Amino acid sequence: MLALETLESLQCQAMQIKDMARATGIDTETIRFYEKQGLLSAPPRLDNGYRDYGPDHLERLSFIRHCRALDMPLADISRLLALADSPPEDCSDINRLVDAQIDRVRARLQSMRALEKQLLQLRRQCTHPSSGQGCGILDELVAAAHAEACVCHPTGV
Repeated sequence: MLALETLESLQCQAMQIKDMARATGIDTETIRFYEKQGLLSAPPRLDNGYRDYGPDHLERLSFIRHCRALDMPLADISRLLALADSPPEDCSDINRLVDAQIDRVRARLQSMRALEKQLLQLRRQCTHPSSGQGCGILDELVAAAHAEACVCHPTGV
């Protein structure tokens, strides 16, 4: 990504898609995708057919990138953009969107903790890797492949 000074200078001029990609760190195909999804308005075209992005496009694309960094779904980003375009008198819709994202993150964290627990149980099956015996981890994975109970999924697959 470009330095802040360079970003500020880009905001004062029209840009091609490659400039937008460089300024925001977003791939050109993703920028085109955002246009197709209606998250980013289609810019005017130059005589040569190139897109001619302006400062508003850069700001909006940076907003989208930040929301994506927070792992927000595109539907929520679209709603947030609409709310940013026409700010509401209260923030209750915005709060609900962020609360829903917090709930999704918490659910993923819970799922990741369960996955970690399963992997730790599986890892405990190989305490002496040089013992000459069969690999406990592979034995457990093969058992699971045969729909048998294993340490990481005791009730079977």
